[in-house]
Amino acid sequence: MNVYEYAMKVEKDGEHYYRELATKTNDAGVKSILTMLADEEVKHYALFEKMNKNQIIPTQPSVDIFKHTKNMFEKMQKENKSPSFSQDQIEFYKSALLSEENSYKFYTEKALMLEEGEQKKAFLRIAEEERAHYVLLENLVEYISAPESWVESAEFNHLSTKFVQKTALL
Repeated sequence: MNVYEYAMKVEKDGEHYYRELATKTNDAGVKSILTMLADEEVKHYALFEKMNKNQIIPTQPSVDIFKHTKNMFEKMQKENKSPSFSQDQIEFYKSALLSEENSYKFYTEKALMLEEGEQKKAFLRIAEEERAHYVLLENLVEYISAPESWVESAEFNHLSTKFVQKTALL
Protein backbone atom coordinates (compact mmCIF):
# COMPACT_ATOMS: atom_id res chain seq x y z
CA MET A 1 0.00 0.00 0.00
CA ASN A 2 1.51 3.33 -1.02
CA VAL A 3 1.19 6.58 0.93
CA TYR A 4 -1.80 7.75 -1.14
CA GLU A 5 -3.68 4.49 -0.73
CA TYR A 6 -2.99 4.62 3.00
CA ALA A 7 -4.21 8.23 3.18
CA MET A 8 -7.33 7.27 1.21
CA LYS A 9 -8.01 4.47 3.71
CA VAL A 10 -7.56 6.87 6.65
CA GLU A 11 -9.96 9.37 5.08
CA LYS A 12 -12.55 6.70 4.17
CA ASP A 13 -12.39 5.27 7.71
CA GLY A 14 -12.79 8.79 9.10
CA GLU A 15 -15.81 9.43 6.91
CA HIS A 16 -17.48 6.20 8.02
CA TYR A 17 -16.72 6.89 11.68
CA TYR A 18 -18.19 10.41 11.59
CA ARG A 19 -21.30 9.22 9.75
CA GLU A 20 -21.75 6.41 12.28
CA LEU A 21 -21.34 8.85 15.18
CA ALA A 22 -23.88 11.17 13.56
CA THR A 23 -26.47 8.39 13.60
CA LYS A 24 -25.88 7.83 17.32
CA THR A 25 -26.81 11.31 18.50
CA ASN A 26 -30.16 12.99 18.79
CA ASP A 27 -28.61 16.43 19.05
CA ALA A 28 -29.12 18.17 15.69
CA GLY A 29 -26.11 20.47 16.17
CA VAL A 30 -23.72 17.65 16.99
CA LYS A 31 -25.14 15.61 14.10
CA SER A 32 -24.57 18.55 11.76
CA ILE A 33 -20.95 18.99 12.88
CA LEU A 34 -20.21 15.27 12.50
CA THR A 35 -21.79 15.19 9.04
CA MET A 36 -19.72 18.20 8.01
CA LEU A 37 -16.56 16.45 9.21
CA ALA A 38 -17.52 13.32 7.23
CA ASP A 39 -17.99 15.46 4.12
CA GLU A 40 -14.55 17.01 4.67
CA GLU A 41 -13.01 13.53 4.78
CA VAL A 42 -14.67 12.75 1.43
CA LYS A 43 -12.95 15.80 -0.09
CA HIS A 44 -9.59 14.65 1.28
CA TYR A 45 -10.17 11.16 -0.10
CA ALA A 46 -10.84 12.56 -3.57
CA LEU A 47 -7.65 14.62 -3.48
CA PHE A 48 -5.51 11.64 -2.47
CA GLU A 49 -7.21 9.54 -5.14
CA LYS A 50 -6.15 12.08 -7.77
CA MET A 51 -2.63 12.13 -6.38
CA ASN A 52 -2.50 8.33 -6.48
CA LYS A 53 -3.49 8.38 -10.16
CA ASN A 54 -0.95 11.12 -10.92
CA GLN A 55 -3.75 13.41 -11.97
CA ILE A 56 -3.60 17.15 -11.72
CA ILE A 57 -4.22 18.26 -8.17
CA PRO A 58 -6.94 20.88 -8.06
CA THR A 59 -6.00 23.98 -6.14
CA GLN A 60 -8.61 24.55 -3.52
CA PRO A 61 -8.44 27.16 -0.84
CA SER A 62 -8.69 25.80 2.68
CA VAL A 63 -12.15 26.08 4.13
CA ASP A 64 -12.45 28.15 7.30
CA ILE A 65 -14.18 25.47 9.30
CA PHE A 66 -14.75 27.80 12.26
CA LYS A 67 -16.71 30.21 10.12
CA HIS A 68 -19.03 27.37 9.11
CA THR A 69 -19.42 25.93 12.60
CA LYS A 70 -19.95 29.20 14.44
CA ASN A 71 -23.65 29.18 13.64
CA MET A 72 -23.94 25.50 14.61
CA PHE A 73 -22.49 26.07 18.07
CA GLU A 74 -24.57 29.21 18.59
CA LYS A 75 -27.71 27.32 17.57
CA MET A 76 -26.81 24.45 19.92
CA GLN A 77 -26.41 26.90 22.78
CA LYS A 78 -29.79 28.53 22.12
CA GLU A 79 -31.87 25.45 21.34
CA ASN A 80 -30.54 22.97 23.86
CA LYS A 81 -30.57 24.66 27.25
CA SER A 82 -29.83 21.48 29.19
CA PRO A 83 -28.03 19.06 26.86
CA SER A 84 -27.13 15.65 28.14
CA PHE A 85 -24.60 13.30 26.59
CA SER A 86 -23.51 9.83 27.64
CA GLN A 87 -19.97 9.00 28.67
CA ASP A 88 -19.84 6.67 25.65
CA GLN A 89 -20.49 9.60 23.32
CA ILE A 90 -17.73 11.61 24.97
CA GLU A 91 -15.32 8.68 24.52
CA PHE A 92 -16.27 8.28 20.85
CA TYR A 93 -15.53 11.97 20.22
CA LYS A 94 -12.24 11.71 22.13
CA SER A 95 -11.31 8.80 19.88
CA ALA A 96 -12.06 10.93 16.82
CA LEU A 97 -9.95 13.68 18.35
CA LEU A 98 -6.97 11.34 18.60
CA SER A 99 -7.51 10.22 15.02
CA GLU A 100 -7.44 13.83 13.77
CA GLU A 101 -4.24 14.51 15.71
CA ASN A 102 -2.61 11.41 14.18
CA SER A 103 -3.73 12.45 10.69
CA TYR A 104 -2.28 15.92 11.16
CA LYS A 105 1.07 14.48 12.23
CA PHE A 106 1.12 11.89 9.44
CA TYR A 107 0.32 14.41 6.67
CA THR A 108 2.83 16.91 8.03
CA GLU A 109 5.56 14.26 8.14
CA LYS A 110 4.77 13.14 4.58
CA ALA A 111 4.82 16.74 3.35
CA LEU A 112 8.29 17.23 4.83
CA MET A 113 9.51 14.22 2.83
CA LEU A 114 8.36 15.70 -0.49
CA GLU A 115 10.12 18.18 -2.72
CA GLU A 116 8.50 21.56 -3.15
CA GLY A 117 5.52 21.27 -5.44
CA GLU A 118 1.80 20.71 -5.67
CA GLN A 119 1.82 17.41 -3.76
CA LYS A 120 3.70 18.95 -0.84
CA LYS A 121 1.27 21.88 -0.78
CA ALA A 122 -1.68 19.47 -0.88
CA PHE A 123 -0.34 17.44 2.06
CA LEU A 124 0.28 20.61 4.06
CA ARG A 125 -3.18 21.98 3.26
CA ILE A 126 -4.85 18.76 4.36
CA ALA A 127 -2.68 18.68 7.49
CA GLU A 128 -3.94 22.17 8.36
CA GLU A 129 -7.53 21.08 7.76
CA GLU A 130 -6.99 18.05 10.02
CA ARG A 131 -5.63 20.38 12.68
CA ALA A 132 -8.77 22.51 12.37
CA HIS A 133 -10.86 19.35 12.74
CA TYR A 134 -8.88 18.52 15.88
CA VAL A 135 -9.63 21.89 17.46
CA LEU A 136 -13.28 21.67 16.47
CA LEU A 137 -13.59 18.21 18.00
CA GLU A 138 -11.76 19.34 21.11
CA ASN A 139 -14.37 22.06 21.54
CA LEU A 140 -17.14 19.56 20.87
CA VAL A 141 -15.75 17.27 23.58
CA GLU A 142 -15.56 20.22 25.98
CA TYR A 143 -19.10 21.23 25.06
CA ILE A 144 -20.66 17.81 25.55
CA SER A 145 -18.60 17.12 28.68
CA ALA A 146 -19.72 20.31 30.43
CA PRO A 147 -22.11 22.34 28.29
CA GLU A 148 -22.96 24.78 31.06
CA SER A 149 -19.37 25.87 31.63
CA TRP A 150 -18.51 25.81 27.93
CA VAL A 151 -21.39 28.16 27.20
CA GLU A 152 -20.45 30.48 30.06
CA SER A 153 -16.80 30.74 29.08
CA ALA A 154 -17.06 30.57 25.34
CA GLU A 155 -18.09 33.10 22.91
CA PHE A 156 -17.26 31.59 19.58
CA ASN A 157 -13.76 33.07 19.43
CA HIS A 158 -13.08 30.32 22.02
CA LEU A 159 -12.63 28.10 18.95
CA SER A 160 -10.40 30.35 16.88
CA THR A 161 -8.23 31.20 19.92
CA LYS A 162 -7.74 27.50 20.64
CA PHE A 163 -6.86 26.90 17.00
CA VAL A 164 -4.06 29.46 17.14
CA GLN A 165 -2.81 28.01 20.44
CA LYS A 166 -2.92 24.43 19.10
CA THR A 167 -0.91 25.49 16.05
CA ALA A 168 2.14 25.78 18.25
CA LEU A 169 1.41 22.60 20.22
CA LEU A 170 0.71 20.06 17.51
